[in-house]
Amino acid sequence: MSDPFEQNPPPPPTGRFAQLPSSLARQARFETLAKGPTEGVPALLAHPDWQSPAPVVLWMHGRTVNKELDPGRYLRWIRSGIAAVALDLPGHGERFSADLNKPENTLHIVAQMLDEIDHVVDALRDPAWNGAFDLDRLAIGGMSAGGMVTLRRLGSAHEFKAAAVESTAGDFSLMRFYDQRYPRDLIERLDPIRHVDGWSATPLLALHSEADEWVPAQSVRNLFGALESRYAALGADPRDLLTLRTWPVTGAPNEHSGFGKVANDAKNAQVEFLTRWLLPNR
Repeated sequence: MSDPFEQNPPPPPTGRFAQLPSSLARQARFETLAKGPTEGVPALLAHPDWQSPAPVVLWMHGRTVNKELDPGRYLRWIRSGIAAVALDLPGHGERFSADLNKPENTLHIVAQMLDEIDHVVDALRDPAWNGAFDLDRLAIGGMSAGGMVTLRRLGSAHEFKAAAVESTAGDFSLMRFYDQRYPRDLIERLDPIRHVDGWSATPLLALHSEADEWVPAQSVRNLFGALESRYAALGADPRDLLTLRTWPVTGAPNEHSGFGKVANDAKNAQVEFLTRWLLPNR
């Protein structure tokens, strides 16, 4: 894909844009989406050219970091023709709260972000975007806490064509301390495996380290087992639609934050998956 800015390069990036690689900064915008029904969700938006409609992925990071994390991910997407809308979780990034960064508030973050997702999608329909975001080719994803939001949102009617998660939990019964930290009704409302009956046959990719110290790989594996039965009952082929890929050891911090020595393989797997389901004619 040719670079639409190569003939008239922009000035050097400043402010938040200076945190990004220049090749991403010149195709990125910072906006606050979904104002009104919620407090507003800070977003980093990146688009292949900002002219033609592009498929789009809503992406959510994990606890204690922000939407600017891993800009290489977004570069891979836009170079493949896919737009990125990366969101700050509640209490993170531009809406920082030290209290919400604490591990005992993870599910409270998930609950608020879950309520905000549809408002973000509605904000992307605004005519001001000139149709740059093709919401008929919309995917959702996230890592860790962001992945939990993703998996729970897929448990009720939605318009997402695909989903990708990393290092996240699909069965809260295997999450240490959850039953001590959170009210039972909150766990039941957010635990993805309890809402499998609400899933449609949505293509799903999950990446995980078998040595993850914070989220057992078995937690997402249990969800995939339940989804295989659900998809088959819907008349869909789970072998085609569900992809769970794990590595024995990655070398990432706590085997949870990123994929260490296999990060390139993980990112390539994600791009291939998103391209298959959002750009099927390529």
